[in-house]
Amino acid sequence: MIPISDLKEQYQNIKEEIDSVIERVMERGWFILGEEVERFEREFASFLGSTHAVGVNTGTDALFIALRSLAVGPGDEVITTPLTATYTALAISMTGATVVLADIDEDTYNIDPQKIEDKINKKTRVLMPVHLYGNPADMEPILALAEKHNLKVVEDAAQAHGALYKGQEVGSLGDIGCFSFYPSKNLGAYGDAGMITTNDANVAEKARLIRNGGQTDRYHHQILGVNSRMDELQAAILSVKLKHLREWNEKRRDIAHLYNERLEGLNITLPMEREDVKHVYYLYILRTNQRDNLKEFLAENDIGTQIHYPVPVHLQKAYEFLNVSSGSLPCAGKAAREVLSLPMYPELKEKQVNFVSETIRKFYE
Repeated sequence: MIPISDLKEQYQNIKEEIDSVIERVMERGWFILGEEVERFEREFASFLGSTHAVGVNTGTDALFIALRSLAVGPGDEVITTPLTATYTALAISMTGATVVLADIDEDTYNIDPQKIEDKINKKTRVLMPVHLYGNPADMEPILALAEKHNLKVVEDAAQAHGALYKGQEVGSLGDIGCFSFYPSKNLGAYGDAGMITTNDANVAEKARLIRNGGQTDRYHHQILGVNSRMDELQAAILSVKLKHLREWNEKRRDIAHLYNERLEGLNITLPMEREDVKHVYYLYILRTNQRDNLKEFLAENDIGTQIHYPVPVHLQKAYEFLNVSSGSLPCAGKAAREVLSLPMYPELKEKQVNFVSETIRKFYE
């Protein structure tokens, strides 16, 4: 069986490093918002070239707290993409603001900057591009729109740790960057964790206040905050993994290039990487109008696949109240019916890539 993701081998490869820091945390006996979190915040900010990093409980909370730190709330609108994990939209809804969706670019699957401006009105406060699958969104025109309309940009970089846009780390391009460290991510914890990054000291201070119940001092709550604190174990584990991230991303890119070579010439659409970006392939996505049959065929041959994402935000039952018709975002809707994720993780072997590719070729014979 070739799984779509495999975290066990990665752990075995760095077991001594991981076990050592876990033991350090256990012996210290401090488990929430301590030295390990502060260390990882500094390291991650340095990695991105950002001034501040604020550790939180999840990537969803990172987005929510980022918006709260900008005073986004009821009556405001936030524009994002319909093709994403629905948690992107949920973070907006958690603030009381309204989710507004702009269709995707069919080549990159990211939000199409040309389709954003028509959605902007006097209620719009934030543009929230998602760097989907590890592929950076086209930030330059998005940032230009934000400047033109006096809007903030919050990057959902949950799937793109270490991806580059015109040589700059994603998550450091907008006003705020938000990351998830869900275990399967390029930089994944062994549980839930998230991060907010910014160069704005006021935003960072507000985010730190919100994540810890709005407390200025213990038991003194200045504002209505939430409980979203990164724990010491996850921070220590992430510090270890961060040292390996560049290498792991390069391995992902090598695997993607192997897939591209092996699958060339078939009646499928392979991932697109623009010349001005560095895709880090959190997921390797192909596209075919025979998606469901291909998925079934691969499963019969013990190859794990997944669909990211089968139901766009506007077609989720939870978002029926938006009253967005099924055909109003056609590019996202079509992609959701055709995308398929193949096995992708740094430890994937060339012979496994070859087997997956050969099996796909057999399907098309």
